Amino acid sequence: MGPTNEPTQTGPRWFTQSPAQLLIVSAGFSLATCAPGANDDNNESREVAQLRQALQGLRYDEEALPNDPSNRVANNERAVVLGQRLFFDPSLSGPLIEGDNDGSDGTLGKQGEPGKVSCASCHVPQGEFVDTRSPHGQISLASMWTRRRTPSLLDVAFSPFFNWDGRHDSLWSQATGVIESHVEFNSGRLFVATQIAEQYRADYEDLFSDLAALENETRFPRLPPEEAGCKEIVRSTGPEYVCRGKPGDGAEYDDMTSDDQRLTTEILVNVGKSLAAYVSQLRCGPSRFDSWLDGDELALNGSEVRGAQLFAGDADCIACHSGPLLTDGQFHNVGLAPATVAVAFTDLNDRGAAEALPLLENDEFNTQGVFSDGERAEIPAELGPELEGAFRTPGLRCLSEQPSFMHTGQFKSLTSVLTFFNEGGHFVGYPGENELTPLGLNEQQLSDLAAFLRSLDGPGPDARWLEPPQGIEHE
Repeated sequence: MGPTNEPTQTGPRWFTQSPAQLLIVSAGFSLATCAPGANDDNNESREVAQLRQALQGLRYDEEALPNDPSNRVANNERAVVLGQRLFFDPSLSGPLIEGDNDGSDGTLGKQGEPGKVSCASCHVPQGEFVDTRSPHGQISLASMWTRRRTPSLLDVAFSPFFNWDGRHDSLWSQATGVIESHVEFNSGRLFVATQIAEQYRADYEDLFSDLAALENETRFPRLPPEEAGCKEIVRSTGPEYVCRGKPGDGAEYDDMTSDDQRLTTEILVNVGKSLAAYVSQLRCGPSRFDSWLDGDELALNGSEVRGAQLFAGDADCIACHSGPLLTDGQFHNVGLAPATVAVAFTDLNDRGAAEALPLLENDEFNTQGVFSDGERAEIPAELGPELEGAFRTPGLRCLSEQPSFMHTGQFKSLTSVLTFFNEGGHFVGYPGENELTPLGLNEQQLSDLAAFLRSLDGPGPDARWLEPPQGIEHE
């Protein structure tokens, strides 16, 4: 599943593998006794031990905590609790725009209803924090249909970039984007700020700053929930979105003084930082594969061991899926021609990182900006043509039960994904250059790879993270 060119190994240690380990892997293993006709038990033990040693760089570290210098409350217990409350709270969202929101199963309410979208709506805690709720199990139906599949939040705090295309370089800035997107929360910073002042004031002030100024409704106008965010205006040239309560609205927000705009924006940012503190607690946990790495030979069966050997050998998945989370955290073009998902949506000509990273460079919320507590130093100095049609490498832990795969959500089984990589991707139908080449694996080998991927499932987050904080109810 690896590209033809060697990936750049950058970023935190969770996304790297030592040169020595890669050399061991590249030497390959025959694992002769895993193949039919093998008869030398000593050779089998020796070769499996060599494979186990070579894959030590994939070991999960359940004690590790993400380090985010851009968020001073990232590991603050009070911020975790506040973020957990906010994660499950739909009251910060504006009205639903999409007409497919008809109140039926899988939707969040009816078109025009506000206060229906929370983070937990598309990152379902009981579904490994992916979207198992929306119709068709592919892309998400929030205020509107999203463009891409909702990724898991498990261990996401270790990522150097966020979103499939790297549009954000911190977890907290990613959250602010969701809140102000008319596709997702359909909200705005003015509405969020006033809601925080009314519902979460004590908790917020305990962590950040005084909110007394927001008592002045002349300076900080109250938008009714039905008027928060954006409304769709259908014109002959296509739909337009008229928004209130955020920059460029030509209304309440733009009429505020620069100091009051700054305070409003800081509140939105701090909501994002609190959410990030909670999401940082969400971990997949060690798997049977990690027990096998620790020497438990019974933790994996023969098919799973053969799959591990293929992963590091002939399939070369480890070229991009390296490190404890089995991702290099970087961007690759795998030649994926999008297919129609959720009955009617096809994401054509998606440029991925080539379009997103230039936007990140100029984002007011990037970690080089004034709202960051410190730079994460992840934004590339140069943006090359290899980013055209490239998307972030997903981690492979706790993924086997997801309802769909790839950024488009078009594959609904691991077998389909592995077949796609085995064929070397598609020939046409996407921007940029495909990095893949065909692998030529047979059905048994693909089955072994799928078995190995399933062995990477861990226990998931502790039960206390799957619902709002115990003993605390939304006011």
